[in-house]
Amino acid sequence: MRIATWNVNSVNARLETVVRWFEEANPDVACLQEIKCIDEKFPTEAFERLGYNVAVHGQKTYNGVALLSKSPLEDVRRGLPGDDGDEQARYVEAVVSGPEPVRVASIYLPNGNPVSTVKFGYKLAWMERLSAHARDLLVLEEPFCLMGDYNVIPEPRDAAHPENWTDDALFQPQTRGAFRALKNLGLTEAYLQADGAPGAFTFWDYQAGAWQRNNGIRIDHALLSPQAADKLTGVAIHKHVRGWDKPSDHVPLMVELDL
Repeated sequence: MRIATWNVNSVNARLETVVRWFEEANPDVACLQEIKCIDEKFPTEAFERLGYNVAVHGQKTYNGVALLSKSPLEDVRRGLPGDDGDEQARYVEAVVSGPEPVRVASIYLPNGNPVSTVKFGYKLAWMERLSAHARDLLVLEEPFCLMGDYNVIPEPRDAAHPENWTDDALFQPQTRGAFRALKNLGLTEAYLQADGAPGAFTFWDYQAGAWQRNNGIRIDHALLSPQAADKLTGVAIHKHVRGWDKPSDHVPLMVELDL
């Protein structure tokens, strides 16, 4: 089973590019972030024509996440538990049915900038809620994948120029510590398990020739439960997509499980 995650930076604005990648990569499951539309405006028919079932948790203009699967989606959850007042659409989860079902979540973790504002506190609180939910999922002892744009640079080697990120919320000690705490619950970071080579970036800013200079960062991650990690056979970052017309500033990350 090939499960991908991709922050598409507005699914309708980049629909042609997104569909092109789906046709090329043919994922079994795809987690999309920053779709930037309400549920009713999501281009569901375009993906249904490719054979996908769709679950969307959208929001006008900002945020928004989606799950697309060739197999039926069951037990769909929209929104991260722990704060009923949180109106930001950043989490959708479902069980992908099949001979061996796997639970998959599409995550768009808050950016948190500027650090001096309430946005950073919201980011850290959201990460605490994610950890609490991950603990609950681990109790189920089932394969699950927490996929998405985490807005976390885990280590200095995950940035071409880490010195440029010292004041950024993505690279703060509290942010990196919260990400380590999440993994330390018993989750496996798929890229490190399957490859781990430095310089494997997933994001290049549109400004200052970042793509042309390979001035990137690795902020899109796949965290696997022990039952999913045991089935991991490979990870790929589809860097070439960043060079297409009308690209997102992120590229897809694909994990492969022997299910």
